[in-house]
Amino acid sequence: MKSPQVTHQGPRTSIIPYWLARLITRLIGWDISGEIPDGKKFILLGAPHTSNWDFIFMLLTSWTFRLKVSFMGKDSLFWGPLGWVMRGLGGIPIDRSSSKGVVDQMVARLNESEALVVVVTPGGTRGYSDHWKSGFYWIAYKAHVPILCAYINFPEKKVHIGLSLIPSGNLREDMDRIRSFYEKGQGLYPNQAADIRLRDEPDN
Repeated sequence: MKSPQVTHQGPRTSIIPYWLARLITRLIGWDISGEIPDGKKFILLGAPHTSNWDFIFMLLTSWTFRLKVSFMGKDSLFWGPLGWVMRGLGGIPIDRSSSKGVVDQMVARLNESEALVVVVTPGGTRGYSDHWKSGFYWIAYKAHVPILCAYINFPEKKVHIGLSLIPSGNLREDMDRIRSFYEKGQGLYPNQAADIRLRDEPDN
């Protein structure tokens, strides 16, 4: 199994999770491949998201690339001992009652951070949806950071990080590139995978 490229400038985990991830993936016969491009800030997309197992493979993938990742969560989850756990796992509290929406809160967080990689599952829940949520796109666009795409393919036992693009503002053009990349992805329950389209996209 070829080792993935782990040289990057973003926030990094310790070496112990890296070797643990390499051991686990070899034992279960999975291949985690790809490359993290230069840069310290990304929106990392994980799709398709159809199973709780996706979270496990997200951890294995981040450890394999020695990439410390963060995720968004409701601020109500960040109280007391649970809050310590959430923050320890990389959670970022989002105040949904704030006059600033989720997008603006995350843009501010990215702007004030020296290095930050935020994992987003654009399909939302594990159940079927006829569209992706567009927040990831507008966060990246307003914060001027790349969208880095990773797909999971259960039949092939593979996770691959590949496409990286800086949003241009042309939704259709950018999403066509993203759709092309995710053609190789297949979740554990394919029928539950969300359609790769944004409600914001123009009809023509």
